[in-house]
Amino acid sequence: MAGLIRREDVDQVRERARIDEIVSAHVTLKPAGVGALVGLCPFHDERSPSFNVRPSVGRYHCFGCGEGGDVIEFVMKMDGLSFTEAIEYLAGKTGVQLRYEEGGNARPREEPGKRQRLLEAHRVAADFYAEQLMGPDATAARTFLAERSFDRSDAELFGVGFAPKGWDSLQRHLQGRGFTQAELVASGLMSQGQRGIYDRFRGRVMWPIRDVTGAVIGFGARRLFEDDQGPKYLNTPETSLYKKSHVLYGIDLAKRDIAKGKRVVVVEGYTDVMAAHLSGVTAAVATCGTAFGGDHAKVVRRLLGDTTAGGGMQLASGGTVGGEIIFTFDGDAAGQKAAERAYGEDQRFFAQTYVAVADDGMDPCDLRMAKGPEAVRALVDGRKPLFAFVIQAKIKQFDLNTVEGRVSAVRAAAPEIVGIRDRSQRDGYMRQVAGWIGTEIDEVRREVARAASTPSQRKPSSSDGARPASGATPVADGGRPAGGAARLPAPDPRDPVARDERLALVAVLQYPQHVPASFDELGEDAFAVPAWRAVHAAIRAAGGAAGGRELSAAQWVAAVLEQSPESVAIVVTQLSVASLPEDREAAVAAFVEGLVRRVMDLGLKRRIDDARSRLQRLDPSDEGAYNAAFADLLAIESERRALRESA
Repeated sequence: MAGLIRREDVDQVRERARIDEIVSAHVTLKPAGVGALVGLCPFHDERSPSFNVRPSVGRYHCFGCGEGGDVIEFVMKMDGLSFTEAIEYLAGKTGVQLRYEEGGNARPREEPGKRQRLLEAHRVAADFYAEQLMGPDATAARTFLAERSFDRSDAELFGVGFAPKGWDSLQRHLQGRGFTQAELVASGLMSQGQRGIYDRFRGRVMWPIRDVTGAVIGFGARRLFEDDQGPKYLNTPETSLYKKSHVLYGIDLAKRDIAKGKRVVVVEGYTDVMAAHLSGVTAAVATCGTAFGGDHAKVVRRLLGDTTAGGGMQLASGGTVGGEIIFTFDGDAAGQKAAERAYGEDQRFFAQTYVAVADDGMDPCDLRMAKGPEAVRALVDGRKPLFAFVIQAKIKQFDLNTVEGRVSAVRAAAPEIVGIRDRSQRDGYMRQVAGWIGTEIDEVRREVARAASTPSQRKPSSSDGARPASGATPVADGGRPAGGAARLPAPDPRDPVARDERLALVAVLQYPQHVPASFDELGEDAFAVPAWRAVHAAIRAAGGAAGGRELSAAQWVAAVLEQSPESVAIVVTQLSVASLPEDREAAVAAFVEGLVRRVMDLGLKRRIDDARSRLQRLDPSDEGAYNAAFADLLAIESERRALRESA
């Protein structure tokens, strides 16, 4: 586990990374009033722009789907990065040198700048390999691609290249760019021999493997020549950049469609990813030299936004909240084993997991060549639940024409049925299994009950109601509850008081320098709407508008957020990016002051009404209490007159 990044470095990254520049790489933003930008939300489909960005406060919010946060949260959500990965990515773009706190579980970090040097070496290597693909020595590589129906534009899209057969072709190229031998060995691009270093990849088709940000972190290579004694496929070794258990080929191209469509298609190889994408299945990825495992599952879950405990919740549209994981496998024995391995990982997902296997056993690359792109799309669309696939495979192992075979088949299928997360589906599967085997449903139910009561056979299931130890709350990266917080009741948009109070808070969060000093004298009951009262409490806890005048806009909003419970923080983010009706910059100061004074006046009027009501309920013969209440009424009326006169 990596050491913690120092808080001041995180703050510096947040300050230097301009949110409008980062967001603009994904969304076309247009001006929408003073200091505001708006565009179509990248997190959900919409026709009218509701995705608001306010660069001065460094935050975004979509008023359509509710997504919002700062530049770090945007990168995390958009690229499926963890909090630490997002900080490191933004630090690289903004030139911030990160420092890490040492801790008991922390591993040593690379020396300053080493990661960027290794990434640059990989970028240069990828360009070199791509250039070599068009050279006279790469005929075999071009033939390999052409035989699989890939042309030059396809190769350019995926960055496919060719590694020359020489022992030092890439080495000489990189050293000519100033990279040291130590850096080249650390990158995994070179191997160390008795006589020195030499190119790891020689005479092979090359696929650059990129992380979710698009940075090249390794390579996959396919053997071309008979005299190559190495393995058919050779990947970059484990390095500080490349961890095969975390890497998914094609994730850089697929990430947006995965996040948008809530679907990921896991294929088995580089050419399968290419074929799938070129066939319109743009959510396809592949593992790199290893089986799909728990760390891959974490990457996919982040992209799917799959943090809903209890499984994928069915939607009216037919989709699921958690999304879909679709595995494609060859129809042979190896493919069957791969399906069973994926089944073992299924419980790591809160998504519906499916498998797609062509009837003739062809993989997506072969299918595209033989039957065209539509066949690849049909393969994915014809997916079947992974549970059903695995259960049927278990049943096929037995002779169902005998009593003994049918009994054994039921016993083999029962533990798999127990493992189904959604208990409401179990009865349906029991009926299906009874039909597949040709036995009574009651016999299947008895075996399932027996398997469920046997701990060694019970599969872990998120529907079992498991909770973190000691009542801990599941927390996502950045310290926010993974499942989200309960939202405050939404104010009635038709209520003029609620509307005015909201605009006043927008003004205080965005323009504290224009807010009258008397605003900070308001009590905790100054706002009538509960949601706005909660935001006002956070503003007061952060030092009031006077505190905001001492900070930058982004620092001010961050200070308020630090004082906000999760449910209130959501509202603060909304208000911090919302537009004001006044869109003339020269008039903003006067507008903000007038707006805040109007809300203050409304608050004082409520206090006057309450004081009068209290006075009327008192007995005038109780002079002490009556006179005190009367004096309180006069004081509030005097405060209101002073507010109006100062305007």
